[in-house]
Amino acid sequence: MGAYYDEIEIEDMVWDESKSVYHYPCPCGDRFEISRQQLANYEDIATCPSCSLVIRVIYDPLDFEDDQEEDGSGDSDGNDDDESSGDDGDFEDALENLTLADQPEAVATNA
Repeated sequence: MGAYYDEIEIEDMVWDESKSVYHYPCPCGDRFEISRQQLANYEDIATCPSCSLVIRVIYDPLDFEDDQEEDGSGDSDGNDDDESSGDDGDFEDALENLTLADQPEAVATNA
């Protein structure tokens, strides 16, 4: 989609606790809305329920990454706990085996 009414930063939007959406005033008198779950799913289009206008929301998807995990609506089958605990252990083992040399090794390059 290429025809946005505007591009708005998430900091300029207001969080509505009762509806669980961010909103921003629309010229029609209503307001554009987008949920945290939509943002966690990398959706950046806020729609106005009263008219056809849409805005693009500028935000950092990493800020909403935890929302997706908390809701349990990720793209996996729900067995993340078993797999992620093993990955963390491998990461820690790699850090224990990491050594830093005092002198950087010379790297031969073909010139």
